[in-house]
Order: sequence, then structure tokens, then C-alpha cells
Amino acid sequence: MGRLARTEGLTDVQEEILATVRGFVDKEIIPVATELEHKDEYPTEIVEGLKELGIFGLMIPEEYGGLGESLLTYALCVEEIARGWMSVSGIINTHFIVAYMLKQHGTQEQKDHFLPRMATGEVRGAFSMSEPALGSDVSAISSKGVRDGDNYVLTGQKMWLTNGGSSNLVAVLCRTDEGHPEGTAPHKSMTTFLVEKEPGFGEVRPGLTIPGKIDKMGYKGVDTTELIMDGLRVPADRVLGGETGRGFYHMMDGVEVGRVNVAARGCGVAQRAFELGVSYAQQRQTFGKPIAQHQAIQFKLAEMATKVEAAHALMVGAARKKDSGQRNDLEAGMAKYLASEYCKEVVEDAFRIHGGYGFSKEYEIERLYREAPMLLIGEGTAEIQKMIIGRRLLEEYRLQG
Repeated sequence: MGRLARTEGLTDVQEEILATVRGFVDKEIIPVATELEHKDEYPTEIVEGLKELGIFGLMIPEEYGGLGESLLTYALCVEEIARGWMSVSGIINTHFIVAYMLKQHGTQEQKDHFLPRMATGEVRGAFSMSEPALGSDVSAISSKGVRDGDNYVLTGQKMWLTNGGSSNLVAVLCRTDEGHPEGTAPHKSMTTFLVEKEPGFGEVRPGLTIPGKIDKMGYKGVDTTELIMDGLRVPADRVLGGETGRGFYHMMDGVEVGRVNVAARGCGVAQRAFELGVSYAQQRQTFGKPIAQHQAIQFKLAEMATKVEAAHALMVGAARKKDSGQRNDLEAGMAKYLASEYCKEVVEDAFRIHGGYGFSKEYEIERLYREAPMLLIGEGTAEIQKMIIGRRLLEEYRLQG
């Protein structure tokens, strides 16, 4: 491990977990990631290995069979995994958000039913908020849940589900108008439903279809899908928390920790890009000496390393604030914004250091160059983060009188 992106004040247990994950990444992920990515192949063996390490239960409380670790521990593990292959961190992240929402907001029966099997990876989660026509405007969702006796009937189309095919539990946000008078604010008439399904594509249960994988520029291997509900019946006891109208708050709480996760991914990808850049710069020679001895390249390496260090520090601060029980939307937004932007810049500089070889699929930097842009839009675009940051700053610094 190099000098960059170290985290002070970790416990022996945290250090041991991170060392184990780092060893797994170096041995089991980095050697095969580029080949699997080029084939767009789901990393089954890697996922099985992560199950054995207990990563799927990292933040699930010990009484449900998890490791009961902090958001910081989880984020640092994600950073390591993304350093190996960002798609693998995506497989874990949506699972983790659903488990977190269940832990924080689920009924006791829901926790007892799902969390022990989520801790082992037997039940794998996906998270469904976005729709084809709305992007970041969550208040405009049109998917509906209508009460029918002991069930709700769900209708609508969802978009951008990471793990949409491989998961067997999806947290789906729908509009439910029951008990909410006309004129109720849109975010107060939303409900999160816990939808169980079979893994796979096509009609995976009556009224629920996963059409197939969306073909993407990067972020391959992991399946990203649509979800179509047409008269899907969900029992009333699968309303998250047992109460309608709370879905927006549940999802925003999940997204808050998800933004720390995306920041961690940006840190991991940027670290790997720096490693590749600094290594190549010492091997490649021009004008009779390694290009690392040219001042132009040293300036690039200096800028890249500074960005890696700054993004890591902001991400760690955001995770620690959430762990302390405080609201962290400002810090999470800043961390996600900075880490994703810096990741793109560090990857591009590493790409430039590689010269023409960076354009070749033979070199790992080519894969990173296609992966980094996803972080600019995942869990809310940079513009959304800046809106959140700006509003929170105005709340904090409101002029008195």
C-alpha cells in the first residue's frame, strides 16, 4: 500500500477487515477485471468470494448475522473494491442501501425476515427510484400503488436498476394517494414497497417484468435494467415500515449513505488510475530517460496525488459524520461531488500519461476511462449535489434580522 489515502484512527478490527479486502482485490479482482469487463460478464466467482468474506453483511447488525460495522468501514471497503473494479462495488452498493433502509425503517417482522438472509448474500437487494421521464426529479414519479384489500396493486415503469436482474428483493418507490388529501405535497404521498422476485429476466413474477440488461458505455458486468409493473400485487405488510407516505424520506436516507458510497468509488478508481500512471511513467522512456523525469509528467503526478488525497479526506469525513448520528447531507454531497469530479480528472491525466497506449484495450486505463463518467451522474448529478450543498449552506448561514 502506498502513502496516499491512508485513514487515521482506525481500530485493529477495521485495519484487519481492510487488509483482507485489499488482499482479495489484488489477488481475485484486478487480474480478471478487464477481461470480464470487455465481455460484459457478471463476476459470479468474485461475488461468491465477497459473500464468504461477509461483505454483504458488513453493516447489518450482529443480531441479524452481520458484522455490525460502521459506514466508514463499509466506505473504505468500497474504496478498495472500486480500486479493483468499480462494477463490483455497484453490486454491493444497492444491496447495502436496501439493507440500510430496512435496518433504519423496517418493521420488526421485515427486519427478521430479510436481514439475516441479506447478511449472507442469499437475498440480494436492488433499489428503484428513477423512471424513464424524470431523472433526478423524484417528486415527479408516476408509478402508483393502489390499495386492494390486503394487497397493493403496483403499476408503472422504473429505470436504472443496478442489480435489477440478479437481485431477489427490490425496494420500489411508488405514489400512494390513500389517506393523503388533495393538494398534499408530492413527497408526502410516496411509499417504499419491498418487492420479492426471482432472479433473471423476462416476467420474474406475475405483473413484474425485467426486460433485459441495458447496454452501457462502461460500468459493465453488473446488470443495469428497467423494471415494468403491470398489476403487480404486493402484500400490505411489505410496505417499508408499515406506513404509507414515508417513502420519500426512506429513499433520501438511503441515498445519503449511497452518496458516501459513490464518493468512495470515485476515490478507489482515482487511486487505481494514479497507481497505473505513476507506474507507467517510470517504465516508459522518451528522449533518453523515463517520462517520470520530465517536469511536465511530475506536475501531472503531483496534481493527481493531491486530488486523490483531498477526495479521500472529504469522503472519510462524511462517513464519520453519519456514523456519529448527525445529518450529513451537506458533507455527503460535497464528498460525492468532489470525488467524482476529481476521479474523472485523475483518470484523464493517467490516460494522457499512457499516450497512445491508453487508447488500447490491452491497457487497464482504457477501462477506467469509460467507467469514471458513471460517477458523475450516479446517486444524483454534480448539479444536484451543488443544489443540495447550496441550500444547506444558506440554511446554516442565514442572515439574522
